[in-house]
This record gives sequence, structure tokens and C-alpha cells, in this order.
Amino acid sequence: MDRISDTSDPSDTSYFPRWTLRTEGVVAPGERLPTAQTIVLGLQHVVAMFGATVLAPLLMGFDPNVAILFSGIGTLIFFALVGGRVPSYLGSSFAFIAVVIAATGYAGSGPNPNLGVALGGIIAAGLLYAIIGLVVMAAGHRWIDRLMPPVVTGSIVAVIGLNLAPIAVKGISASAFDTWIGLATIVSVGIVAVRAPGLARRLPILLGGIAGYLLHALCANGLGLGKPIDFSAVAAAAWIGWPRLAAPVWNAHAMALIAPVAVVLVAENLGHVKAVAAMTGKNLDAFLGRAFVGDGLATIIAGAGGGTGVTTYAENIGVMAVTRVYSTLLFVVAALAAIVLGFSPKFGALIMTIPGPVLGGLSIVVFGLITATGGRIWVQNRVDFSRARNLVTAAVTLTVGAGDLALRFGDFTLGGIGTATFGAVVLYQLFRDTDGPATAGPDPH
Repeated sequence: MDRISDTSDPSDTSYFPRWTLRTEGVVAPGERLPTAQTIVLGLQHVVAMFGATVLAPLLMGFDPNVAILFSGIGTLIFFALVGGRVPSYLGSSFAFIAVVIAATGYAGSGPNPNLGVALGGIIAAGLLYAIIGLVVMAAGHRWIDRLMPPVVTGSIVAVIGLNLAPIAVKGISASAFDTWIGLATIVSVGIVAVRAPGLARRLPILLGGIAGYLLHALCANGLGLGKPIDFSAVAAAAWIGWPRLAAPVWNAHAMALIAPVAVVLVAENLGHVKAVAAMTGKNLDAFLGRAFVGDGLATIIAGAGGGTGVTTYAENIGVMAVTRVYSTLLFVVAALAAIVLGFSPKFGALIMTIPGPVLGGLSIVVFGLITATGGRIWVQNRVDFSRARNLVTAAVTLTVGAGDLALRFGDFTLGGIGTATFGAVVLYQLFRDTDGPATAGPDPH
């Protein structure tokens, strides 16, 4: 991998970089491209985040327009908190899906009637996340490494996908037609991910979803084989208008159920910042606490207005890896573009026409990828499963989460993902002094 030659002033101690101009080669976070190129590459980051950021709210019954709007606002908040020195985009987090569905009883289609209850929980998660960030700013991040080593974080991430699997399968099981459309969507995503040329390979959810959508329209609207897509709402919607904001409802049960997602977001954000640091050749540990606080504040503000909880996006990290342009100004452009899309009711109405089996097929891929990401964390950090502590921690966590084991304490119920999350941390700490170090190799951090 090419090393970055950062031409920015090393003596620059200002809060934001000065973004020196660079017209060729690898572009560092503190550098910038000419204005036209910055705008074009910034819009490319909008495309990269689009598929997942829209899919997550649809699976929870949120308004995708509002989610896109707050993804842009959240990205600007993150940019400000890290002083424009960590290139990252904040989009809808899939870690919230299972707990939001459990807390609201969402049926899986249309607007979520208990949206406010979910928003209160999302704010609670954002608050806990921001508090963790403040602790990291004061005490460093090593305590997170000790509390949640790779065997724990991998298990927690994998459990999210496994817990959601029944919802995804149900989404393509209503009829034979739905099943075949869902399977065709899955294959389309796979073909894009494996066979598509260049940057298109980085957009499998978006392009695969479009393929599934067009196939459904051909078979249902054209050939009459299934329920046709209704475009009347799209025709009636205005091009520009205010997004449909929503207010939170303070429900103690939902807040306690959703708040632990902050633990997953910490692990996710930690991994993303480390990945960006590896690509840029710059140590970004000093910004970890500020990154957590920025992500937490963005989640709080999103929850206050009807948006989904947000997290740093691997899709955009992938785009940076391909283009080798890490300028943080690209994410200002992307954020502003997302905010503009949030004020287009016609755009939101078009998103709402995505057929259920297409969403179901995309869900199977996305939830499977989440599960596989947990395994990837184990592999990359060389977790040794010949050690009983690691094996027991992972085995119990996966089974409890996949089986959705709930713990009841009087009127309070902790859902499967919460039980698995806390169980993984507790089990590892309980057994950590009996079986040697957590990984077979050196500390990955």
C-alpha cells in the first residue's frame, strides 16, 4: 500500500486542518483536491452510503427521507467534533434493527406505529455512547481493549446478524413469487459484489437492489405475476418539502433495551478508525474519544427528530481505499448532498415503493454480512478457539443471541441481543484469568 505524503503543514496546531491543495497521487485527510473534483468525489460517497442508509430505516419502519437527512447532519457533527481530521461518513446503523423491532413490536412493513418509543431508546444509546467517548477522552481507549477483546466484539457483531435472520427470511416467504424475487435480488447483489467492474463492485446493495426492483416491476407490473408497484404516491409528492420529523417517547423498557447498542457502536467505530489509520499511515488514537462523542451526539440528535441511530460506514472506507483520496472535505460535500435529499418528499415516496421481497432479499445479504463480519474480526485478530475461554464465550453468546433469549427482571425484559452482549463481556471477564491471553498473536491494537 502506498504511503501518504502529507503536504499539510506539520506545525499546524489549529483545530481544523488548512487543507493544502494536491492535484495528483494519494490525497491525505489534511489536503484537498480542486473544487470540482472535491464535489464529484463527495457525491460518490453519497452513492456509497445510500443503499445501506436507506435500507435500515425501511426495515424498522422509519422514514427514509428523515434518516438520510440526519445522516448528513450527523456527518457534519462528527466532522466538527474530530476537527476535520478523521475522514468518515455516518449512516444508519444496522445494530439498532433487532432491538427497535423488539421494543416497538414492528410488523415489518409500512410506518412504525411506535416510532416515538424507538426514538427514546435511540437517544438513550447515543447518550451512553457519548459518555463512553468522554471517558475515553479522559482515560484513553486501552480499557475498551481489555473489556471487549476481539473474541467478545466478534461474537457481539455476529449475534446481531443471527438474531435478525428470521425477519429477513420472513420477508421473502409470503408467496412463491416473493421467494423467487428475493432470491433473484440476493443473486444480483452477489454478482455485483464479485463480478462488477471498478467502483461498481463497492455498491452491491444499491445496484443489486435496483436490479431486484426492476425485475419485480417487469414481472408484477408488466406480466401480472405479483402485486404491482404503486407509483401514485410518487406522482403526488412534491419535489421539495419539509421532512416528516417525529418526537421521542420516553419508555423506560425501550430505553433499557436499546441503550446497550452503544457497546456495539463503540466496537464498530473503534475498528473503523483503526482501518482509516492503517490506510492513511497516521495514528488517529488521539481522536477516538472525540469520534465516539461525535457519533453519540449525532445519534442523539437523529433520535430527537425521527432518524435512525448512526455509525461510521465501512462502505465509504472502501471507497477511500479504492480512490486513495482521504480528504475530509469530501465528507462535507457528501453530508450537504444528503441533507438536500432529505428535503425531497418525491425522493422519499420513491424509496417507499421498494417491494417487500426485494427488501427481504437485501436483508438476507446484509444480515448475513453482519454475521460474517463477526467471524472476520476473529480471523483478523487470530482468536484462538482451542482455548476454552474463547470457545465458551463465543458459543454461548451466539446461541443466546440467535435463540433470542430474554432475561426478565420484574417488569423489565432484556432482549436477546442485550443478553448476548452483556453475557459476552461477563463471561470473558469471568474466565479471563484462567486461560491465557485472548488472542494467539500480538495485541491487534
